[in-house]
Order: sequence, then structure tokens, then C-alpha cells
Amino acid sequence: MNFNYYSLLFALLMSYSVHANLKSLNQMESPFELGILPLAANSLEPLIDKETMLIHHDQIHQDHVTLLNENLKENDVTILDIFLSASQRTEPVRNNAGGHWNHTFLWSVLSRESDKHTMPSQMQKEIEASFGTVKKFKAEFEAAGMEQFGAGWVWLIRNAEGNLQITSTPNQDNPLMNDAISRGYPILGADLWEHAYYRKYQNKRSEYLKNFWTVVNWKKVHQLFNEAKHLKLPE
Repeated sequence: MNFNYYSLLFALLMSYSVHANLKSLNQMESPFELGILPLAANSLEPLIDKETMLIHHDQIHQDHVTLLNENLKENDVTILDIFLSASQRTEPVRNNAGGHWNHTFLWSVLSRESDKHTMPSQMQKEIEASFGTVKKFKAEFEAAGMEQFGAGWVWLIRNAEGNLQITSTPNQDNPLMNDAISRGYPILGADLWEHAYYRKYQNKRSEYLKNFWTVVNWKKVHQLFNEAKHLKLPE
């Protein structure tokens, strides 16, 4: 594995830190800790309410971290170690490692700051080449989210062939896991668990997904989009 690969994994694993470096990646090991929510809990209103954000981060994300530490029997284990052996892990370790990483990733790609709400032209061109138009891309992403039965996540990834792809995963799985049906580097993800939206949207997942675009941090997504271009997925 080369330096670029580790650099991206750190950016993904600790994406809300502004001091990403290789040394910090090597230090991200058990016992795991919950990071600080990198945006104000009320900053996504009215699309996502403050109470939902506080429950989501302070309780649900914290539970994943706590349960991961309780169920992990080894010392000095990184999230990367767990994902590359996900098919051999116990359900509590797999689910909570995924829950910890997925939510860490999610917080980094959300924003209500207006200067982060425009998709950069470079990314837009590849989105259009891959999906036809940005509108069609968003419709396909929303459809994949609706088609995911029960709890899970919907993702935009750069897959093993280097192409942009929309995929979904059940529960707290993600495309970095060694047995994911569609493996790749996440560029954007949306949480499909009801705790992410039920207080405001009840069972209207489709409305939640349509409004999701108004809180996407395209500046961060574009950074991940570029980083993933130069990487090869490990076997």
C-alpha cells in the first residue's frame, strides 16, 4: 500500500480533522473515541433539526464507539484493519465499526454554508459523463436510497475500476469493507436509518432524500472525489 492510499484513508476516517497526516492515521486505533461534531447542531435547520443532530451524534454515534470498544478483543486495531477483514468479524464489531466510520464520514460532508453548496465544474463534468446530467445523478441516488430495504446507507463511490458509481449498503456496512457487493472509496453518503430523519420527516424517506442536497458540502465531496482518483483498492 502506498502513501497516497494511506493519505486518503486518513482523510476518510478522520475527515472532519483539518490536520490530516500519516502519523495520525497510524495512531487511530483502539480504543476508539467519538470526535467533536464538526458543525453546530442547529446549523442544518430547517432541513435537519437540532434535536435530531444531538441524538444522532451524542447518543447513537457514541453508542457505536462504546460498543465497538466493548466487543473488540484485540489491542491496537485500526478501522482499516476491521474493514479489510469485515467478513471474518463478529456482527457487533462489524456493525459498530461501520457505524463509527459511517457517521464520522457523514458529519464531514454536511454543511449549510452557502459557499460549499455549488458542485465544482470538474466534478460536474464527470457526473454528467457518468449519469447524463446532475439531475439524473440526484434522481438515481435518491432511487437507490428508496430501494434499500430497511436501514442502511446510500453512497456515491469511485469503484475499483476508477468509475463513479451509486450503491447502497445494509445496516452499518460501507463500500470499504472487503465483502461489499460494490467496493470503492466513498465520496458522498446519506444515512437511511430512521433516526437520521424521523423526527421531521416521519416515514417520508423520499422527502428527506430530496432535501439532502441542500445540506451537502460539495467542497468536501470534491476533495474526496479528487483524492479517490489516484487510489487502488487493497485486496
